[in-house]
Amino acid sequence: MSYAAYLFDLDGTLVDTAPDLSRALNHTLAREGLREVDESLTRHWVGHGVRAMLGAAFEHLGVRAEAGELDRHQAALVDHYAAHIARYSLPYPTVVETLTALAARAPLAVVTNKPTDLSNRLLDALDLARYFEVVVGRGSTANFKPHPEPALYACDQLGAAIEHALFVGDSETDVLCARAAGCDIVLYRHGYNHGKDPEHLGADRVIDSFDALV
Repeated sequence: MSYAAYLFDLDGTLVDTAPDLSRALNHTLAREGLREVDESLTRHWVGHGVRAMLGAAFEHLGVRAEAGELDRHQAALVDHYAAHIARYSLPYPTVVETLTALAARAPLAVVTNKPTDLSNRLLDALDLARYFEVVVGRGSTANFKPHPEPALYACDQLGAAIEHALFVGDSETDVLCARAAGCDIVLYRHGYNHGKDPEHLGADRVIDSFDALV
């Protein structure tokens, strides 16, 4: 099918951000004298926000952190991550070629739960910003995925009907957002799916390579 707009999740869909997020997390843990956690664990925790990732790490290490402590740790993690946002993060294979082809057909948007300022910083650092007319991140709308509002807002900004858009993501959060909004949804198999088989998350299709979209 051809679509009037394409909406893309960011972390785990367009870009493999786990290496830099893992380093920022371990930097934060080290500040507290805690041992590092393996990047493979971080990959399971990415996607629900920095605070959730921190909480998962502390739980894994058997450490209890109060809300105020989490606020402080979150601020430290975000500061470190922002300063090193694209040191090791890279677009997945064929992402650039696919975005080039799709942008010639229809407008593109990013719809992510990553804070909008960090999303823009990452896209700029990787020279991906030029493909997207709209970036909808956490803070752009009152609600965030899996609520449909970010997808609906993105399509409104693009001037496209949501039912004629395709959402491309990697997790159940993206599926729930797309279904609630009323658009088709494709999942990238190799993203951050929190250990859940993408084939069983209710997407219209699961792809192994981005060029399948073209």
